[in-house]
Amino acid sequence: MRSDLPDLLWEGLRETLYMVFWSSLFATALGLLLGIVLVAAEKGGVLPAPLFHKIVGTAINTVRSMPFIILIILLLPLSRLVVGTTLGPTAAIVWLSIGAAPFLARIIETSLKEVGAGKIEAAKSVGASPAAIVFRVLIPEALPALVRGMTIAVIAITEFTAVAGAIGAGGLGSLAIRFGYQRFREDILFATVALIVVLVQIIQWSGDFAARSIERRRFRQE
Repeated sequence: MRSDLPDLLWEGLRETLYMVFWSSLFATALGLLLGIVLVAAEKGGVLPAPLFHKIVGTAINTVRSMPFIILIILLLPLSRLVVGTTLGPTAAIVWLSIGAAPFLARIIETSLKEVGAGKIEAAKSVGASPAAIVFRVLIPEALPALVRGMTIAVIAITEFTAVAGAIGAGGLGSLAIRFGYQRFREDILFATVALIVVLVQIIQWSGDFAARSIERRRFRQE
């Protein structure tokens, strides 16, 4: 093992964790908003607005249909406007957040639709407002599924960072390409792959643990 390997890996891991954390945070906020809109505004929803629902759904599908590398290129001017640069981990947060939010919105939509119609009707019968139904019925009831869905999204964002690294985002993906592949450093290439695998396993385990904990707590309360 070469002496520079630990320092290079640490820097790549630090940048990757930075991108994953902030991108997951912003993508979750935006994806949750979009997911709620998709459920609430659909025909028969708590706040039906079919035309608005169709517009939002079409926009989400349009972004989701784009290959991520092309989406990054299209978002370069936006990242320059928002953070003042198109390179580095901070710029990548813009691409990653917007790229992951539509994917997360569909996951959240599916999770919220799994809530039984009877519980929604019961809330309506006591005069609950649309906001109360969403935040006091739909989200609490769907919470385990939401946690699992968000776990999938965070793993996807982790994988996206490797793609973003190919065009200057930094992180483990950039390290694997610039040093592992282009400089023929097999030690860096294999080490970065191993780190990404471990990181994904930790995220998956954490998400599963959180979802099971919520389910056990709910079972004890019942």
